[in-house]
Amino acid sequence: MGRGKIEIKRIENTTNRQVTFCKRRNGLLKKAYELSVLCDAEVALIVFSSRGRLYEYSNNNIRSTIDRYKKACSDTSNTNTVTEINAQYYQQESAKLRQQIQMLQNSNRHLMGDSLSSLTVKELKQVENRLERGITRIRSKKHEMLLAEIEFLQKREIELENESVCLRTKK
Repeated sequence: MGRGKIEIKRIENTTNRQVTFCKRRNGLLKKAYELSVLCDAEVALIVFSSRGRLYEYSNNNIRSTIDRYKKACSDTSNTNTVTEINAQYYQQESAKLRQQIQMLQNSNRHLMGDSLSSLTVKELKQVENRLERGITRIRSKKHEMLLAEIEFLQKREIELENESVCLRTKK
């Protein structure tokens, strides 16, 4: 049994209209969520009820999505296509990521002792402190591992002594 087709027109009974609104609103919110997850789309949905209540869904910050929409609308009036707008957006994102990568690579070089001539005394002190904290954590982990190994070997030694005692008593 399938659902029957309904005529799309305003529902006159206020109770039925409110029930339909709640069910359809929840279905619409669910579809927006599914679209954002399945298609990795940036989705923002805003619904006002007849009573003026606000319902919204956004998989990102709704403000940034609205700003992106406004920018796209104003840019399209300047004869830019959606593809060009998306390309500009992703170029900006990739530039930010390249900058982050560069910063991480510089930080890594500094930790390895390279490219230190461009650093100030304060920055050198920060690098030194980071290295000292790292060395402390490494030594602590090494110490834990050595203690565990010593404990294991001591237990193994006791087991071997017990086995040799058992062998002597059997003879």
